[in-house]
Amino acid sequence: MPEAVADRGLGDDPTDLALLRAHVDGDTAAFGTLFARHRDRLWAVALRTMGNPEDAADGLQDGLVAAYRRAGSFRGEAAVTTWLHRVVVNACLDRLRAAKVRRAESLPDDLEEYGDRGSTLTAATVADPADLAVQDERRRRVLDALAELPDEQRAALVLVDMEGYPVAEVARMLDCAEGTVKSRCSRGRARLAVSLSLLAPGGDPDHADPGNPADGPSVRSTQASRAPPPD
Repeated sequence: MPEAVADRGLGDDPTDLALLRAHVDGDTAAFGTLFARHRDRLWAVALRTMGNPEDAADGLQDGLVAAYRRAGSFRGEAAVTTWLHRVVVNACLDRLRAAKVRRAESLPDDLEEYGDRGSTLTAATVADPADLAVQDERRRRVLDALAELPDEQRAALVLVDMEGYPVAEVARMLDCAEGTVKSRCSRGRARLAVSLSLLAPGGDPDHADPGNPADGPSVRSTQASRAPPPD
């Protein structure tokens, strides 16, 4: 715990709200403590929203600068962590709209590092190199398909399906109605279902559908029968 935070009487485990208020009151260490507490999930959301580590770092930085400067405007209508996510997601969406970049051009190197922090789309650990190659290809296709979604649909899917936040909380993050979040998720899932149809068995024309081979013509044996001769 930074000494400046402890000196302001916040105790050993101050709440998010206490840290934010301490920051507004001039505590130079409080905001850093608050960010460190939620850094992993904020980074995971920025990474999946932007699609690659470089843009995610820029989006996260924009969001944190905005949160740092606008902390005094926080009214307590939602949890501090909800407010932080809202600011970061909006910063990422603003950057995407301004730059109009094609997201997720390459697989983030550190995506799996954050896969177990609230995400519902974690990959199983396997030892077979062939299985790892297939898994990596599928993950790349998922990210590429996600990158093709409209920004608002992508943000909703990242928060609801990948990070596991309740629809009501995501609605507060994105400053829209719960029905809007559900609609964006539904449309986004429908688009993904079409884009990812190649992942289904038989969907990839370059790879045959596994299963039993089709019945072919019978093959007559060339060996003499060992059955007893007919009477």
